[in-house]
This record gives sequence, C-alpha cells and structure tokens, in this order.
Amino acid sequence: MATGSHSDRSGTGTFGFDWLSVALVLGGVLLLYYVVPLVSLFLSVPAGEILARMNNPTVVDSATTSVMSASVSTVIATLFGLPLAYWLARTDGAVTKIVLAVVILPLVLPPTVGGIVLLTVFGPSSPLGEAAVAAGFPLTRSLAGVVLAQTFVASPFVVVTAKAAFESVDQTLEYASRSLGKSRWTTARNVTLPLAGPGILAGITLAFARAIGEFGATMMMAYYPRTMPVQIWVAFIELGLDNAYPVAIMLVLIAAAALLILNTVASNPWE
Repeated sequence: MATGSHSDRSGTGTFGFDWLSVALVLGGVLLLYYVVPLVSLFLSVPAGEILARMNNPTVVDSATTSVMSASVSTVIATLFGLPLAYWLARTDGAVTKIVLAVVILPLVLPPTVGGIVLLTVFGPSSPLGEAAVAAGFPLTRSLAGVVLAQTFVASPFVVVTAKAAFESVDQTLEYASRSLGKSRWTTARNVTLPLAGPGILAGITLAFARAIGEFGATMMMAYYPRTMPVQIWVAFIELGLDNAYPVAIMLVLIAAAALLILNTVASNPWE
C-alpha cells in the first residue's frame, strides 16, 4: 500500500511511466497541431509582400467593413445582452433554463443555418425585408445585413460570459446596499457592475473577435459589402491561396490581440 501511495504522489505508474509526462506528450501533439499551421501561415509569404498587399483597396475596404460592423454588432450585443445576463444570473427556474437554451442556440447552430434563419425574417421576400427595402434601408446585401448576422452569432458570448461574471459577485454585498436604501439600479451600477467588470469585458472581447471572424451567416445575409472572411474566400476561389494570406494574417493578429486582452485587463473565462 505504501509503495502504491508513493507512486501516485510522484506520478509514476506501476510500469515506471511518469503519467504526467505521458499526458504532456499526448497533449503536445494536439498543441503542435494548433501552432504549426499558424507558424506556416506567417512563413508562407515574406513580410514585405504581405504589407504591400495590405494596401490593396479591396483588402482595406474589407478590413474597414469588418471593423465597423463588428464594432456595431458588439455594441448592440452589449446593450441588450448585459440586461439579459443580469436577469439570468439573478433568477432561477424552468423559464430561466429555457431562456438560457435559446441564448446558447446560435452557438451550436451551423453558421449557414443561422443565416437561413435570419433570411426568413429579414430576407427581401419577408414582410419585414420588403418594408425595409421600400423604406430604402435593405436588411440584406448591406452593412445592416452584416451587422444582423454578426450580432446573431456573437451576442451569446456577451450573455453567457457576463452571466457567469454576475453570478460570481457576492450577493451579500448587494443585499447590504439594498438594506441601506439603494435601488436595484443603483446597486447594480455601483456594486455589481464594477465587481463583474473584468468578466463582462471578457465577454465583449470574445463577441468582437467572433463577430469580426464570422463567415457563414454573413455570406447568406450580405455577400456585399465584403468582410475580411468573405474577402479571404473570394481571393482563394478567384486568385488562389497566396492572395488569401494577407487578410488571413490580419484576422490571426486580431485574434491574438483578443487573447492578449483576455489575459491582461479582462477575466479569461477559460482559466
């Protein structure tokens, strides 16, 4: 028994294996599967050539569209997602579970299916879509279509992550504030939001990163104006893989920036 206990503590098994090292080796294979393609992408084209291609007007236009639409989508997701996250965090029951399932649904739906779902409501043949076209504000093949698609797929990140952040706040602090005569809104603004701030910022960051990389639903809702993922697809189909590299590298850099924010000023929800 004593020998077995010593083996468990040291991580060495019956046959002399250090199982922690075995786990690292097996996991390292998957880690290399993540890292090697990214390194290969950056080594595929000289840095000078990539910088030169980034001045291409089509690349600049797609980057502008992506940053603008993702920013608007993130603001909308935050504006409507935070109240929903707060409600989910402070209520319980069957209705809460159903609402949470609805929020998570866009995360598990294939993006193209999400685009089709949106087209049934906002498409040009739908009543709402026809009314929007008549008013001169089409909801597809426009920046509005891009925003609608990005908001659909990215907003759950705000709700789910902010919900976890609100739940992590000690409710006795809220009760103390309410016992001093403060309203629920004042308590939320002065107590809950500051304490949940890093988690909320993480959700907003994840939503922006997801929105700017959205492809499937965006293709269904708005092929034009082209976002960066759509531009990558067009460049790959029409001109080959080499021409898709610059925009792909830009998206990788944006994703890296999002990770940097998560691990510095925000609260990484996966740690």
